[in-house]
Amino acid sequence: MPEPESPIAVLVVDDHAVVRRGLWGFLDTEPDLEVVGDADGAAQALEQIERLDAAGRRPDVVVMDLQMEPVDGIESTRQIRARYADVEVVALTSFGEPDRVHAALAAGASGYLLKDSDADEVAAAVRAAHRGELQLDPAVARRLMDTLQTASESRETAEITSREADVLRLVGAGKANKEIAADLHISERTVRTHVSNILYKLGLNSRTQAALWAVREGLVEVGADGPS
Repeated sequence: MPEPESPIAVLVVDDHAVVRRGLWGFLDTEPDLEVVGDADGAAQALEQIERLDAAGRRPDVVVMDLQMEPVDGIESTRQIRARYADVEVVALTSFGEPDRVHAALAAGASGYLLKDSDADEVAAAVRAAHRGELQLDPAVARRLMDTLQTASESRETAEITSREADVLRLVGAGKANKEIAADLHISERTVRTHVSNILYKLGLNSRTQAALWAVREGLVEVGADGPS
C-alpha cells in the first residue's frame, strides 16, 4: 500500500502580524497543507528557510506579500528564488498593476493573487505552484495579457520548433512538467530543456510569462475559468 504524500510545506511572509496569523490559521486547516513558519520580511524569511532546511522541513511554497519595507516582496522573491530555486513563491498583494505583476513574475513568482481573493483561492494557488502550474487572479491575468510587453516581440516565432510549440501550448494550459512529459511521451528532463530553450528564444524570464505569451499568441484558448 503506497504511503500518503507529505503535506505541502508553506511559509507565510507578510509584515502585518494579523495577516500572517489569518493565513496561517486558514492554510493549516487544509489537510494537504502545513504551515511550517512565518516571517515579517526578506531577511527573516531567508533565515527561516535556512533553519527549516537544516531541520529537514524546507518549505515547498512561500506565500509572499509584495508591499513590505524596507525590502519589498518582489526583491524578497528574487532573493529566495536565487538561493532556493525549487521553492515556489505565490505573490499576494492589494495591487494588480501590470508593472508590479511583471516585476513579480520576472523575480520568479509562480502565482499572483489579490488580497481580496477567497481563502480557497489562496490554497488553490499554493497547490498549483507546488505542481509547477500557473495560477493568476483572473482580473490580473486579463490585465496582464492586454499589456504584456516582452523582448519576445523582437524575436521570430519561427525560432520555436514544432515540439517546443507543443510544450509551450501545454505550459499555457497550466500543465506541470510531469503532465507534459506524459502527454508528449518524453522525459521530464526533456520537458525542462524545452522550457529553458523557449524562455531563451522568446526573451522571457519565467514559466508564467511563457504561459501568458502562449495565451496572447492564441496557442491556448482562454475561457471563463482560465486557460484550456
